[in-house]
Amino acid sequence: MAFFLDFRSGSDPTPGESMEPAQEFQIPKKTIRLTDGTEYNTYYTEGALSDQSPSDYKNGIFPFRKEWIRKRLERGDTNHSQMYYAKNGIITEEMRYAAVRENMDPESVRSEIACGRAILPSNRNHPELEPMLIGRNFLVKINANIGNSALGSSIEEEVEKLHWAVKWGADTVMDLSTGKNIRETREWILRNSPVPIGTVPIYQALEKVKGKAENLNIQVFLDTLEEQAEQGVDYFTIHAGVLLRYIPWTVNRVTGIVSRGGSILAKWCLAHHKENFLYTHFDEILKVMKKYGVSFSLGDGLRPGSIADANDKAQFAELETLGELTQLAWNEDIQVMIEGPGHVPMNLIKENVDLQMKLCQEAPFYTLGPLVTDIAPGYDHITSAIGAAMIGWFGTAMLCYVTPKEHLGLPDKEDVKQGVIAYKIAAHAADLAKGHPGAIERDNLLSKARFEFRWEDQFALSLDPETAKSFHDETLPQDGMKTAHFCSMCGPHFCSMNLTHELRTFTEEKRMPETL
Repeated sequence: MAFFLDFRSGSDPTPGESMEPAQEFQIPKKTIRLTDGTEYNTYYTEGALSDQSPSDYKNGIFPFRKEWIRKRLERGDTNHSQMYYAKNGIITEEMRYAAVRENMDPESVRSEIACGRAILPSNRNHPELEPMLIGRNFLVKINANIGNSALGSSIEEEVEKLHWAVKWGADTVMDLSTGKNIRETREWILRNSPVPIGTVPIYQALEKVKGKAENLNIQVFLDTLEEQAEQGVDYFTIHAGVLLRYIPWTVNRVTGIVSRGGSILAKWCLAHHKENFLYTHFDEILKVMKKYGVSFSLGDGLRPGSIADANDKAQFAELETLGELTQLAWNEDIQVMIEGPGHVPMNLIKENVDLQMKLCQEAPFYTLGPLVTDIAPGYDHITSAIGAAMIGWFGTAMLCYVTPKEHLGLPDKEDVKQGVIAYKIAAHAADLAKGHPGAIERDNLLSKARFEFRWEDQFALSLDPETAKSFHDETLPQDGMKTAHFCSMCGPHFCSMNLTHELRTFTEEKRMPETL
């Protein structure tokens, strides 16, 4: 890893104030140095966590946003949302930092946040966070889910999964713990995370009422929300769009309600025959979000869990409600992204994006895949990455990864890696398709290295250098093979690229014209 002093920054002013004297800050980037002298700087998610060993986890990583936050608290700011500052014409430290990471103008970042097309999730109590952006006009991001269950994994293992996920490129991480020690697990994760952390608060609220959904109430939920916000959670998945009148529309589905949060709230609604308390008390939820600068990830509790249920009445009715809730949040200057499906065949994917943009006023879309077929348990990181690449191309801002264990069990470290890599591929493919500035540079460098048989450079530029090198070394492990003009696929006499080199040499020697 290399650090670059990429921008000069002062404290963000209140409206009408001038900028304070600038200071230099370090932006983490990984530099790949190639054998031909070229250097390539990659977007880097691991940050301060890269230098940490498991023995340091209880100490956490450096809280480098601490001073930025302290000045706002001393100033008496009551709304700590980045949207609040953006709407008031303020380019915050976080916006400038994220702008450098994206190679974008800070004013463009402020503008996108102000109009709701992008969010910069950053709880005031998560000073360890390195600011990043989620929005369709920026790089497509990916989220990795971790978390324990009642059947396995310790706190240490979950922190190690966090470390592992960001090592391979996760832009945010959601802690979906449902087992023991939820609070302590979350505290360890937050204190060690350079990326935004999201949660689904209804899980812990359910634990507080001994797993009885019908015993939930708004006070238990608000207490849980406050507790998690106080710890520093950056965004909350809240299933406030699961309305009582929508539940009957799921009865004839092949797979019913597959969202854990959605099913919990549906059960509560039916038990009491009342409207979802997250919907009826949304104004109270807004107060907590504003106080800590937490962002909404409005949950799709009625998302389709099978291809047969895609794009049905229940799914799109909930989406319309999420659009209404988005506007209520924006009225209070609170950032919002919208969660999406799920299981959707390729021919129906674009409809999801188009309708979400229309109903939710272009708030960032955050989707789970979608999986484009249901027939491949054990390979759903592939079935979903296909849909993820497509939906990212159409405008989705963040993709929630799926691991090979999806539908089968709790993922381990290797599953996390496989899921993250699959989704880094999907996100990058989407950036290429969108024509994002600079996205093609890495492809061009790797293709050039491939044509010039610079094997070590090919490994270094790949998303997973260790695997690329190990596959090459399975058949050609000798050091001399790292400069060979062939691989074991074609051998020395049938390599098309080597033959092309020979053809070009022959053409140059004979001074043949480009067209015959």
